[in-house]
Amino acid sequence: MDNLQLFDVALDQNFDIFVLIKVAEVREDRNGKKYISFTFQDRSGSIEGKFWGATDEDIEQYTSGQVVALAGKRELYNGKPQVRINGLRLATVGEPNDPSDYVERGPMTRTEMVNEVLAAVEGFENTTIDAIVRYLLREVSWDFFTYPAAKKNHHAYVGGLGFHTISMLRLAQAVVSQYDNINKDLLYAGVIIHDIGKTVEFTDPMSTEYTVEGNLIGHISIVEEMITLAVDKLGFDQYSEDVVLLKHMVLAHHGKQEWGSPVSPHLLEAEILHHLDNLDASIQMMTTALDHTEPGEFSARIFGMDNRAFYKPKGQVASEENQNQETEDEEITLDFQGSNDDLPFFE
Repeated sequence: MDNLQLFDVALDQNFDIFVLIKVAEVREDRNGKKYISFTFQDRSGSIEGKFWGATDEDIEQYTSGQVVALAGKRELYNGKPQVRINGLRLATVGEPNDPSDYVERGPMTRTEMVNEVLAAVEGFENTTIDAIVRYLLREVSWDFFTYPAAKKNHHAYVGGLGFHTISMLRLAQAVVSQYDNINKDLLYAGVIIHDIGKTVEFTDPMSTEYTVEGNLIGHISIVEEMITLAVDKLGFDQYSEDVVLLKHMVLAHHGKQEWGSPVSPHLLEAEILHHLDNLDASIQMMTTALDHTEPGEFSARIFGMDNRAFYKPKGQVASEENQNQETEDEEITLDFQGSNDDLPFFE
């Protein structure tokens, strides 16, 4: 078995390695025959591959969360990296079959992320916003710093939701330092909680799928409901201006109805939040694609960037974010049954 990771493999090179099945979707070809559309991953990244002519037995055993021995060839299809699958089997006892060994992780530890968010919260002056944000973080903080920010497009790794939030928080702090007419409590609160509904929308951090609630309601409506429940629990007025403004922040953060928001931004802070969210997600998608691109070449086309490809200048090195995927001092645990009791939010 090759001692390689997925993105150590050169284009058109054959390989034989262990990987994790991140996604396994059963589909039908034009002749009505079943195949499995896989997303394989290890700590170097994710890549797709098609398993043609899948039997019922194949469909039953090759599911998300399984470690498999993958024999294949790295190729490009429509400018996008993919694997031509030559052989596939489940990893057996004695082989490296722990799924957590193959999961991408972000560049910050849980403790680092918790402390940075906590520092922002401790600066709140608005007592209503402070109480609501602390309540929500206390409810979901274990998952908040473990879940990905998306299934595929951006920050789609363990801890990605927390790191996306912190990246946006740093951008928001820079904007506030430039403009003195921004309600920083409202903006920072919107940044921190805008995606908190993804802890309900997604199943788990490792083989992430959409829950029933995620498919039927979506994270924007989920977080609005979470705010409503928090306000009831805290005894605040649901129609006070602070509560209404905070709800507007999360409801409008996708910017347009056709992008998933029920309302467009009608606050300065909501418009800023929308652009910061889009900016950070876009930079991360481009960075990931360029880190898997040779200098002097164009990246694979990025679905979330209008299917555009981006050029990697000669001499450009990989990003620090992807270079630091493995943190030695404290890795984010994959214990999905963890407790919030060890986190400092928010007695």
